[in-house]
Amino acid sequence: MHKKSRSHLVTGVLQKGFPLLFACGALAQPSLNGQIGYINMPSARVGEDGTFSFGYGYDKPYGILWTSTTVLPWLEVSGRYTSIADVPGFTDQQYGGGYGRYKDKAIDTKFRLVEETRWLPEISLGLTDIQGNRLWKGTNLIATKQVMPGLETTLGYGSGRIKGMFGGLRYTPSFLPNWSVVAEYDANNYSQDPHPFVDQTFATEYRKKGPAVGLEYQWGWLGLQVARQKTHNSINAHIDIPLNITEFVPKIQEPAFFTGGPELPTRPTLEQWQGDRDRARQLASALGNQDFKNIRIAMQRDTLVMELSNSRISNVGRAVGRAVRTALYYAPLETREIKVVYTELEQPLATYSFYDMATLNDYLLGKVNRERFLQTVNIKPGRDEELQPLDSQTLAQSLREGINVNLLTNRDGDWVQVTSDDTEDNRFHLAPKMGVYFNDPSGAFHYDIMAEATYKRRLSKGLYLDSALSADLYNTITAVKQPSNSELPHVRSDIADYKRVKTPKLNRLLLNQYMTLAPNVYARASAGIYEEMFRGAGGQVLYYPGFNKNWAVDLAVDALQQRDVNGWFGKRDYQTVTAITSLHYQLPMGVTATVRAGRFLAKDDGVRFELSRRFRSGVEAGFWYTKTNGNDITSPGTPSKPYNDKGMFFSIPLNSLLTFDSRTVGSFSLSPWTRDVGQMVMTPGDLYDILSNPKRDIHAYDGLGNFAERADEQNLPQVTPPLPSYTPWPMIRMRLEDSGNQWLDMDSKTAGLGLATVAVATAAALDKSVDRAFKNHQQNTLVKDWGKLGKDLPIATAALSGIAFALGDDRLSNTGLIALESGAIAIAGSEMLKFAVNRARPSDDNAPWRSQPSGASRWQSSFTSNHSAVLFATVTPFAKEYDQPWLYGVAALGAAGRVASRDHWLSDVTAGGILGYVAGNWLWQSQRDNSRYQSNLVVTPKQVGVQLNVPIQ
Repeated sequence: MHKKSRSHLVTGVLQKGFPLLFACGALAQPSLNGQIGYINMPSARVGEDGTFSFGYGYDKPYGILWTSTTVLPWLEVSGRYTSIADVPGFTDQQYGGGYGRYKDKAIDTKFRLVEETRWLPEISLGLTDIQGNRLWKGTNLIATKQVMPGLETTLGYGSGRIKGMFGGLRYTPSFLPNWSVVAEYDANNYSQDPHPFVDQTFATEYRKKGPAVGLEYQWGWLGLQVARQKTHNSINAHIDIPLNITEFVPKIQEPAFFTGGPELPTRPTLEQWQGDRDRARQLASALGNQDFKNIRIAMQRDTLVMELSNSRISNVGRAVGRAVRTALYYAPLETREIKVVYTELEQPLATYSFYDMATLNDYLLGKVNRERFLQTVNIKPGRDEELQPLDSQTLAQSLREGINVNLLTNRDGDWVQVTSDDTEDNRFHLAPKMGVYFNDPSGAFHYDIMAEATYKRRLSKGLYLDSALSADLYNTITAVKQPSNSELPHVRSDIADYKRVKTPKLNRLLLNQYMTLAPNVYARASAGIYEEMFRGAGGQVLYYPGFNKNWAVDLAVDALQQRDVNGWFGKRDYQTVTAITSLHYQLPMGVTATVRAGRFLAKDDGVRFELSRRFRSGVEAGFWYTKTNGNDITSPGTPSKPYNDKGMFFSIPLNSLLTFDSRTVGSFSLSPWTRDVGQMVMTPGDLYDILSNPKRDIHAYDGLGNFAERADEQNLPQVTPPLPSYTPWPMIRMRLEDSGNQWLDMDSKTAGLGLATVAVATAAALDKSVDRAFKNHQQNTLVKDWGKLGKDLPIATAALSGIAFALGDDRLSNTGLIALESGAIAIAGSEMLKFAVNRARPSDDNAPWRSQPSGASRWQSSFTSNHSAVLFATVTPFAKEYDQPWLYGVAALGAAGRVASRDHWLSDVTAGGILGYVAGNWLWQSQRDNSRYQSNLVVTPKQVGVQLNVPIQ
């Protein structure tokens, strides 16, 4: 089976501090739209897991700037920014005269349904242009098979842009492994491509379906394709970056760990240490020279306690290892234990306890193995409650001396910077910054170059001053002249007015107080200027459970006042209070799902969904989608389809790109920059963002990471995490088998069907009278509220089932999963009945069994009620598992609300309720034995994964 090369040889070439990166290995070529394929046609292949590609293709009349990411082993997501020659972007010269040719944005996806085997081809489903103007929308079913070494073939069928059958082949000779010959039958429907400009482009006039051939060359991460199509030539160049390698360049400039020195003092006795404060200062100075911050040191009996954080080392275990190694050179001779409390902004994340000094020393010297060493280590979440508070004000003051200002290059992601910092985490930073804005009507590309100075100062325990001052150097945003068309409060859509001001601006001036309320509860209180557009006061509380928990929840509330465009202390009239609660849940494969709900900046209420994946390199990619009641109906929204905020985001840890370790992360996002719906204020210091990465290090494997930096342990999963793998099929198959067996063994199916028939028939006899009764009371407030309850309650029960699955103990989680499965089955059954019966919903003519009018979707017919089916399907497993029959009453009350609102007949909700109950009872009976599904983590030298017998939590 054709696969991309699984080995990557990484070399770094340094020139004035800049790494030039190349990796050797043959990588499959993408097509002109960014998906793995041939020239214009896709193949069933998806890229190697974690591969990020970007490139540019020219295929007359299209210029295509594209990116593609294999976000999961079976899912490839591509984005395209296509310019169309000979088609103006805007006809109104005053509105968009500088924009140039028309440009379209699109997102494509490809799902691998079947992986290739010896006899079966790889089969994938492709969906094109699922988001955007949908000029090239389509669906493709594709099969690809390697028929002989070096030769793969593809056959597919498409509807939409690709019309009918298509095919392709690629031949890579063994004696020229970097070269490939490709051929395809191009089935694009050019006669309607793109439809709004059918009479204006070269494509519609000259391009036809037919064969095309090309030649490809791949060198390391770089690829090039040239092709001859029926009427013209095309070219496609790209770069592939494997995100699932740990780092792209070797750390040849990384400072070595502490090894003493010519001036290393003799280790003191405990009495000498307690009598001479310089002993603690010497240890603190050695730690400060290694980028440790907020250092607190004390001897408590025969235990050396250190509280600290590190501003540069990216792995917590490695930072703790360097701190402990240094402490062994300075600790009193009588020291029997070392405790390290690792902190972020003085909030304790974990306490590392080392009980055996001899074994610790031997492990650092490479004399004992990891297994033996782990017997002498204990890690607790938060701060060990047995420790006494550390008083170190005198020590801290002595470490503030000797602050230097340096001119640096290629550090922290900045080409040039002036920086100053000290061990109390006070920091000054001056560097140039650049902002980029795409696809505004006044021009396809705008940018803003500025100089930004930031200053952070610790004022007292957990209290920090955070400020940022910027001065514009050059920008093209002054070309943006059209005013916002938003009918919502202009919380973001006036951003161009702010960017046009070129005088220096105060972008941030904040006081942040960080607190630890309990071992797993963190808090922040903030006041001041949050960002360029808003100031205010607020706070956040985060609950982040300890080990073996992969979820966290927080609440952020902020009272905000909009600032004026000048960027100092002036204001606009708009003010609001935002309140957003967020649930973060870490799934297998490094995926994190976040749900945020509450009030957003434009006083719109709703929910924001985020899904991201963190690759082995630390690069994180994801997207968000927000649904609120903001009703943004101006372009790009419409009255029939209001706009909902959405976008993609990336974060790139610079330690994977630099020749030394760094904690700096570069982040950027792609989203409309002039919309107001679903917007959030720029956080003054989001606790989950601050704590999640170090918490992930602490919770991973044994929590020690690259503790000793020993060459013989670099292949351990604790040091070099293996590629993520997750196969849910064993658990799914077991549940399906159990459910199927239980259904066959149920003896009461016939009797149950008879009772259900009688119940539905009785309800049908009452349809007219019940509907008439509610028709006469439609204006009654109680009836209206009852209808709203019937609409919203199924959503609530489904959400609560999901929360139970994600956050509950084994029993509750299993019940929540059964409820979700039951709801899905009930929906599927209800939709099939809707399609078959095609019943019209209640109306003034009060005719219960008439069919829907011609042209109406059968999937939207009245019989049965989806809401009723979901309600009973989701509550039944909980009612059965916990013996709570009153839940059926709640479900019945909610289902009846669909009758009260006259969205359904009584027989619709009766049939839906029976369907939901049957699904919930059946699946609970078959899957309630949770012990059959217990999960076990599998970690071996060759693999890591989960052997599933229960749902992963």
